[in-house]
Amino acid sequence: MLKCVSPIDGRVFAERPVADPEQASAAVAAARAAQVRWREVPLADRVAVVRKGVEALVADRDGAAEELAWMMGRPVRYGGEFGGVTERATYMADIAEKALAPLVIESSAAYRRAITREPHGVVFVIAPWNYPYLTAINTIVPALIAGNAVLIKPATQTLLSGERMVRGFREAGLPEGLFQNIFLNHATTNALIAARAFDFINFTGSVDGGRAIERAAAGTFTPLGLELGGKDPAYVMEDADLDAAVASLMDGAFYNSGQCCCGIERIYVAPALFDAFVEKSVAEVEKLRLGNPLDHDTTLGPMAHPRFAAEVRAQVGEALAAGARALIDPAVFPADDRSAYLAPQILVDVTHGMRVMRDESFGPVVGIMKADSDTAALALMNDSAFGLTASLWTRDVERAGRLAGRIETGTVFMNRCDYLDPAVCWTGCKDTGRGATLSELGYHSLTRPKSHHFRLPA
Repeated sequence: MLKCVSPIDGRVFAERPVADPEQASAAVAAARAAQVRWREVPLADRVAVVRKGVEALVADRDGAAEELAWMMGRPVRYGGEFGGVTERATYMADIAEKALAPLVIESSAAYRRAITREPHGVVFVIAPWNYPYLTAINTIVPALIAGNAVLIKPATQTLLSGERMVRGFREAGLPEGLFQNIFLNHATTNALIAARAFDFINFTGSVDGGRAIERAAAGTFTPLGLELGGKDPAYVMEDADLDAAVASLMDGAFYNSGQCCCGIERIYVAPALFDAFVEKSVAEVEKLRLGNPLDHDTTLGPMAHPRFAAEVRAQVGEALAAGARALIDPAVFPADDRSAYLAPQILVDVTHGMRVMRDESFGPVVGIMKADSDTAALALMNDSAFGLTASLWTRDVERAGRLAGRIETGTVFMNRCDYLDPAVCWTGCKDTGRGATLSELGYHSLTRPKSHHFRLPA
């Protein structure tokens, strides 16, 4: 039995039984049968049904936002994830015809040569708890549009999210069996992957989780998309718009209690702006209100689980013991040290010898260091096992471009952070994982190329 323990009050909010191996295999078989028929549906019709599914999903955004608050602690004032869901789904639907169009090499009296995009078959989505809708939709929408079937396995912490998604798409007329929610334990999940039950797997989660997926898939040649987190840096240069940088980077560090894979976890600032940046950042963070996420005045809810908060407390404690300074008075944000409620924190006098500047924190803490030059900042930004996004703050586009080419990351932002543009692919390097979602490349991940070389009769 899977149990979602609410971070609000520690009670069991929802529970569901896991599927046994026979039930899981039956679900995969039903998906495979439905996919054979679905891939023959004209693309325009598939797009129309998927659009309606997204509309049905977001129709009860208020109910979903409250449900999310109970499951993982995000304040209801932010309305769930459905603005981004609509933006991404709409864009991917809009580009489907172009992205999936055959690449015609020759169409003459002698030959017809082309490359088409073929659906993989059954796509398995293992969704994370921090953005269970927003992250999953990156794969679900283009997978269905491209002619695949989809099985989604929700995280235990957001146990009800998969049911809600499938319900919306079924209401919109998606065929039975084509999109299913399934509750699985690790053993059954690994067994299905090892048995090549799926034709593509998308996993968002921890590095250890990604390694487990790769081990299970070893030798099956099943294509994988893995997004495994980040330790995303920002570099504030001496010519940056200081107020804009402070507002955006503090939001990027503390929104969703810092539980964002592309959240800002370390900041490097030119010496000329360092003191002012730190002072303004402290003032910005002290505006936050920690509390019950069901309260519309709350801007900082609990972390999703007390053990996640305990890890952040441990990183901060170790940093302080090693000489770092904490700039936010915990008395401003009173909380039980054993609970999921965690005060935000800004640390200075930090070094890369501290875990808080090296390991993924995934919580409401950020370290700020001086960077004496672009060369020093580049070395610090690249001194990480992760490579998801990096944020550059400057008025000099050419300077940012030179740095962008040398940063080991999946996405480089200039004068913004913590955002997924559906027109450019979401990808990473190093321990962040591999693969691409969104953009035309997202369709390429969810299909395979097939070459056609026809020699015509004389």
